[in-house]
Amino acid sequence: MELCFATNNEHKLAEVAAKLGDAFTLKTLLDIGCTDELPETSGTIPGNSRQKADYVWTHFGVSCFADDSGLEVDALRGEPGVDSAHYSGSRNHEQNIQKLLSNLAGESNRKARFLTVFTLVLHGVEHQFDGIINGQILTAPRGTGGFGYDPVFLPDGYDRTFAEMTIDEKGLISHRAQALAKMIAYLKEQTM
Repeated sequence: MELCFATNNEHKLAEVAAKLGDAFTLKTLLDIGCTDELPETSGTIPGNSRQKADYVWTHFGVSCFADDSGLEVDALRGEPGVDSAHYSGSRNHEQNIQKLLSNLAGESNRKARFLTVFTLVLHGVEHQFDGIINGQILTAPRGTGGFGYDPVFLPDGYDRTFAEMTIDEKGLISHRAQALAKMIAYLKEQTM
């Protein structure tokens, strides 16, 4: 089965390709001739994921999937949420972390969660799969691995931030890994 992953992120493509296995041929946006900027204007994580997958299906007629992720912090009423990648007004990870820590200064409730939603459009039929990991926002960054908010996110039940974990360790428990596993399980059911 051929599927397009509606992303230009090479790291995500490699991660997903490794987990999909031989039953699927993974195509990129360039493989299907899509050089368009995919829409992300819905205002929600599930909505952005849906917009991107629907765009590829509608304009290129290719079964595909797309994802969107964000960090939701209780004390900030769900911020940065859908705006996680550019919370500070830029896509600079350090600036985004500094804005988050500044907004949480003096706050005792540090509860947060990462959410990923994959939207699969398979032969025109839409399915969504989510993954959530709960944790706390630290008062200062720890670790040099990962990206985004990984240095300040301490997952519940662990004593290391995502940035202090190896890629493999994070990949076993992350929100993206959970959502991807659900989608792959569904796809494998469809090909049996």
